[in-house]
Amino acid sequence: MRNRILFLLAFCGLVASASAQSNFNRFNFTAGGGPGVGRGDVASFVGNSFQSVVGGGVNFSRLFGVDAEYMYYGLNFRPNVIQSQSLSGQSGHMQSISLDGIVTVPRHLGNLGAYGIFGVGFYRRSVSVPSRSLQAGTVYEPAWRWWDINRDIFGNPITPQTMSSNSKDAGGFNYGGGVTYRLNHLGNAKLYIEGRYHRAYHSDGKTIVMPITVGLRW
Repeated sequence: MRNRILFLLAFCGLVASASAQSNFNRFNFTAGGGPGVGRGDVASFVGNSFQSVVGGGVNFSRLFGVDAEYMYYGLNFRPNVIQSQSLSGQSGHMQSISLDGIVTVPRHLGNLGAYGIFGVGFYRRSVSVPSRSLQAGTVYEPAWRWWDINRDIFGNPITPQTMSSNSKDAGGFNYGGGVTYRLNHLGNAKLYIEGRYHRAYHSDGKTIVMPITVGLRW
């Protein structure tokens, strides 16, 4: 009789455990945006900017999941850089697609939760100006390296040469973390704020951005 009771208790425990595991959200989705802080060349040419992100993935358990994210990060130069480096009409942006792992902190404080995120990605940085021809005697400017302007042994632009639009692709990585607040009246939706560090290894130098995102996770 005692063995039967022990067996029944063990069976109930397994059922309860399986039920708890199946109660988490199988899929995750993200949408948000906010300011971005530049580092290195981005800090020198762009300064702070704005960005947006969307993503979706799968949760393997309450603690671990993966998602794929798309980020759009503005790279319009600061007015003083545009003026001082002869870049009238400049515009730019960086787009990325990353595959990320998400680790959720198991303990919550009421509706508050936390998570860490890390991953690798593909980054395309694009810049453009109205098409112009570089003439002999043109002085090379630091930001022009994002346009792949060829230079001679003295560091001056090789002429004739056209400056218009240019894109560069690179691999990179990201990591960061965030805090969530469950919105009980919206089912499984959570408001979140997140800080992230992205570094892309473009051939003309590292492109480093630090987006701060506010949005919804569900």
